[in-house]
Amino acid sequence: MTLVLLDTNAYLRLAKRVRPAVGIKFGQKNYVLTIHKSVEDEVHRNPRLRAIYPWFDGKEFADERLAKQVRLSDEEKATIEAAKSVLHGWVLAGPEVYTWGGRSPPSATDCWLLALGQVKPGIVVTDDLGMHALADAFGIAVWHGFELLDKLRSAKVVDQPLIREIYEALEANGDLPKTWQEAKHTTFVKVFGAKAG
Repeated sequence: MTLVLLDTNAYLRLAKRVRPAVGIKFGQKNYVLTIHKSVEDEVHRNPRLRAIYPWFDGKEFADERLAKQVRLSDEEKATIEAAKSVLHGWVLAGPEVYTWGGRSPPSATDCWLLALGQVKPGIVVTDDLGMHALADAFGIAVWHGFELLDKLRSAKVVDQPLIREIYEALEANGDLPKTWQEAKHTTFVKVFGAKAG
């Protein structure tokens, strides 16, 4: 079994339409979509996210997250905390590597999630390019959200109409990352067709 750890944005982009979003097993490698309480905490601390995603605290979603959260032993928590300190220290020592294009460097919470992926081990799903750069530096497995969507398609968890619906919703919310835009006519060429021009 391989844990697939959704960061906050990956969860928010997929969970409303991919049902159930957490706890499903898929693929030949027995991937399991999962979430940690830090995602819940991040949304609850952010009034903007709560306003954009009012469904987040709906009973069905809250119950699913609670039932399927990653549970950690005290030893795992200590190991993750130590790994997070190393990752965050690395970011603080050279934040300019992560701030191109007006981005913020990976936060302590981002580093904690990457550390969780390193310790468990698991694959962290994030569209944050700074997190991808940090993960690459430490050999931590990461996917973009569209890569997860593609693997869900291969496993027949999602179909072409649902992929189109997810893209339309993200476009309507102004929440379609550049990587997803590029994937539209490469990874999902069978869904959307080739790029014109």
